[in-house]
Amino acid sequence: MVTSQTESAAAAAVAAPAHSPAAAACGGACPEFDVFARACPSRETLEHVTGRWGILALTALSDGTMRFNALRRRVDGVSEKMLAQTLHGLERDGLVDRTARPTNPPYVEYSLTPLGRETTSRLHALIELVEGRMPEVIAARQRYDATRARG
Repeated sequence: MVTSQTESAAAAAVAAPAHSPAAAACGGACPEFDVFARACPSRETLEHVTGRWGILALTALSDGTMRFNALRRRVDGVSEKMLAQTLHGLERDGLVDRTARPTNPPYVEYSLTPLGRETTSRLHALIELVEGRMPEVIAARQRYDATRARG
């Protein structure tokens, strides 16, 4: 079915029914889900995924299941506290699975859920774009810095 932009915009502008999960999650203050709406829970999830450590943790886990310290070594520069907070948020959002075995010392592994794998496949495309275009980014930074230094 093909719809016009106007029809799509009108449909998107209609608030979610009061009984829908979206309306319940944001107190009825957002359309079905809209990251531009302050109270919409999708904004928090987007922050977890695209935050400095979230994107790196997710893409590191795309290599397979990892223990906490192995993941911390892979994500160079992240503190133990920040990685733990990041993983908690991603687990809460259903992107990461945490498996703990009752051993001494505790044995904890992290892996991607199906939603996490789908999300990460899209993040890989973004990372590849950024890495592949870094010569242009560096040149733009140099031009910017040169004009600011003269000014």
